[in-house]
Amino acid sequence: MAGASNVSVDSGIFKVDALTGFRRLFYLITPNESSFATTEEVPQYMVEAGPFFLIAIGLEMMIGHLQGNHQMYRVNDSLSSVGAGMFMMLIAGVSKIFFHSVEFAVYIWLHENYRLADLPWDSPWTWLLCFLSVDMGYYWFHRYAHEINFMWAAHQVHHSSEEYNLSTALRQSVLQRYTSWVFYVPIGLLVPPSVAMVHIQFNTLYQFWIHTELINTVGPLEYILNTPSHHRVHHGRNRYCIDKNYAGTLIIWDRMFGTFEAESERVVYGVTHPINSWNPIYIQFCHCIHIWNTDRKSVV
Repeated sequence: MAGASNVSVDSGIFKVDALTGFRRLFYLITPNESSFATTEEVPQYMVEAGPFFLIAIGLEMMIGHLQGNHQMYRVNDSLSSVGAGMFMMLIAGVSKIFFHSVEFAVYIWLHENYRLADLPWDSPWTWLLCFLSVDMGYYWFHRYAHEINFMWAAHQVHHSSEEYNLSTALRQSVLQRYTSWVFYVPIGLLVPPSVAMVHIQFNTLYQFWIHTELINTVGPLEYILNTPSHHRVHHGRNRYCIDKNYAGTLIIWDRMFGTFEAESERVVYGVTHPINSWNPIYIQFCHCIHIWNTDRKSVV
């Protein structure tokens, strides 16, 4: 069983030590510390990362000010992003989105009844297979979330900010969970549920740090990893940015499937039709309202 992950530093809001907390944001974990026999043993990594999100945002804000960029964070935009994130986590907590949800029950059922092989939960090869499978599953979910209107109704929440900083990463949809889980279910034909539960969380955690303008490039890693530069393109509404760079952790999927675009001209952030609101509740459901009104008019 995992060793390091079981060492808890429970001092109020901090459930793990600082080094572990920040390592997790970059997917810098080992199979040994993140492999578990059962889903009940898997930590709530997303919840435990909360304090480190806030520390990172504070550091980014401070560095921005020291560099003379006093417009990196707009109070209204940042509060909208954090508010959307809190709303999402509230719903997640009520519905236990990360644990024992109906969606993950389907994964468990598939694995228990139709798995093609018995892969050991504590094997580094199983861990690596799941890492790649979850990341590719995320690519296809993310791509369809941009191409299919009812999925975009949920995903547009994340793209509605016209700023690009770490708080933008927290601007998440309460509805997206109802479609994203489908893209991970096929992994259950091979990978034990506990392993998948770990990687689905870390795939999301990794994407936090790439929402920044402070990092220009990470050198040769740009060819393999999703980076701030690649993800800035994804958040752009420039013509060259539209429907590009869907990667979660690895940019190789975009390179393989023809959706990669390198950053060139300065990116203008936001959706092509700005929502013009700071209300986190309206941000969550505005496109659903638009679809409803459009369909109702077409019927009439």
